[in-house]
Amino acid sequence: MRRTKEYRGISKRLAADYLENLGGERVDPDGDCVEAAGWAAELEAETVEAAGSIELTEVTVDFEGDADVVEELIEDFTRKAMRAGG
Repeated sequence: MRRTKEYRGISKRLAADYLENLGGERVDPDGDCVEAAGWAAELEAETVEAAGSIELTEVTVDFEGDADVVEELIEDFTRKAMRAGG
């Protein structure tokens, strides 16, 4: 299974840290890929316009792996990412 999700207001470094906290291991020095048993996640970051002159970082995460594992991972990661700003 493969799913792509976007998260705003979180850095790629913090996203990789969260994935490590969920059992993953960075497989490259830039933190672009984090892997664990049953799943892998690739990260990309870009600056996007939120409104007017306000810009935010948007991290795109491509989750791939066993369907049950990936669904649970996305739920857990999303909860962590939602709390990132506060």
